[in-house]
Amino acid sequence: MTLIETESSFKEQIAQIQSIQGYKNPLAFGICRIDFGQLDSSKILQATYPHINWNENFGSAAIFIQNAKEQGFTIDFTANEVIIPVNTAFLEGCLNAFTPYADEAYGDAHKNIQVVSALYNQIKENGMRDGEFRLVMLFDDVACQSVEGTYLKLTALSNSKVALRSLNLNGAFGALHNCAWSDGQPIELEWLRENEIELKFANEYPKIDFVDKFPRYLQHVIPTNNTRILDDSKVRFGAQLHAGTTVMPGASYINFNAGTTGVSMVEGRISSSAIVGDGSDVGGGASILGVLSGTDGIPVTIGKNTLLGANSVTGIALGDGCIVDAGIAVLAGTKFAVSSDELSKIQEANPTATLQGTNFKGKDLVALNGIHYRQDSTTGQLMIRRSTREVKLNAQLH
Repeated sequence: MTLIETESSFKEQIAQIQSIQGYKNPLAFGICRIDFGQLDSSKILQATYPHINWNENFGSAAIFIQNAKEQGFTIDFTANEVIIPVNTAFLEGCLNAFTPYADEAYGDAHKNIQVVSALYNQIKENGMRDGEFRLVMLFDDVACQSVEGTYLKLTALSNSKVALRSLNLNGAFGALHNCAWSDGQPIELEWLRENEIELKFANEYPKIDFVDKFPRYLQHVIPTNNTRILDDSKVRFGAQLHAGTTVMPGASYINFNAGTTGVSMVEGRISSSAIVGDGSDVGGGASILGVLSGTDGIPVTIGKNTLLGANSVTGIALGDGCIVDAGIAVLAGTKFAVSSDELSKIQEANPTATLQGTNFKGKDLVALNGIHYRQDSTTGQLMIRRSTREVKLNAQLH
């Protein structure tokens, strides 16, 4: 692409590119680095994105698309995703087009220019392996098709570019490969098996941190300054943590496509697709069930300022200001007794609900606010009452 010297010329170029018949803005795009298999060099084990774009920066997308075309690649705008190898000529063309904004590209400004510039300098200095860097564009949110596309979606989730439970992640497990992970690097299990004897005799067998299809959150994401993760194994890539969330070690765990939407304390398990609201506390060993483990396939949402006591289990949505006592299981079929006085108070806190009777199943109480789930210490009967205290996190710890 020829040198563009002014902002007006840049905008004219973008308009011209986007006016081409059949042109379509990508839903998401970014440039990634690929980790290949050690035994099978055609196998992609991981895709790392320093920056992604989701439903934004369409001018940069147009420049990327035009330069890919000029390098001889065909862009099929009817495809769900397009993946193109990046070379120095592509990067040079992009830099020529981005010239009017080059001096402003630092900090949080013009991240795509920063990516192109940094990658150009790295390739010029160190070279690259064929296909090591790729431009990935998603035009539709359909089931995951490739490692690169799956990682783009997981990156979008973990960087809060999209809301939890908003993406089609069907096919993710089929797209990704089960790897041994050592110091953040994926290793083919087949390669380890083939070279096990030599590696062990030479004392070069790598320290394997874990085996999974997904890497860990901290391998790809820099959390906000007031977010704390005390054990990197406790958060899977594709999880989403709101600023100020604290994830303690021990029994805590946050799966992919799950997480927090506000400042929260996490000492228990947030299973896939489960969401915890602002000011809530998931106590030590507490478990929020996932869609495959007893929730009738319905993702669980925990409201604001709600407390899940130690070793409790929650399989239904809870509203704001609820308390689940330690060891209590609140499931769709769990039966809870309530006195008429307490039922009146609960009804007052939930004016749109219709509550009649003295016994309810958990499914009758879904998403209701201000309920205290407890057990009578004398009779063992499970009961509900109107919560009488505010759940408030210690601000000094968050």
